[in-house]
Amino acid sequence: MDPLINSLTIFALAIFVGFEVISKVPPVLHTPLMSGTNAIHGIVLLGGMLVLASAEDLPAIVLGFVAVVFGAINVVGGFAVTDRMLRMFRRKR
Repeated sequence: MDPLINSLTIFALAIFVGFEVISKVPPVLHTPLMSGTNAIHGIVLLGGMLVLASAEDLPAIVLGFVAVVFGAINVVGGFAVTDRMLRMFRRKR
């Protein structure tokens, strides 16, 4: 089988499995799962930086830069959302 077909099949299956798993998460577990996901995205961001550092041609540099920017937005936004959610549970003075 063609490697592109294999990759697209795995990607499509990951979308369906991810949707099913995420839709079954109760709201109480959302904040702890967000924190764990933010840590994973930090690792993804580091990997993107390493790939960008080894890129040699212009398309690879542009795609690597875009990946790092999107990863950084995801990490910062995730921590901002988690912080906002945790502030909802603090006692009011």
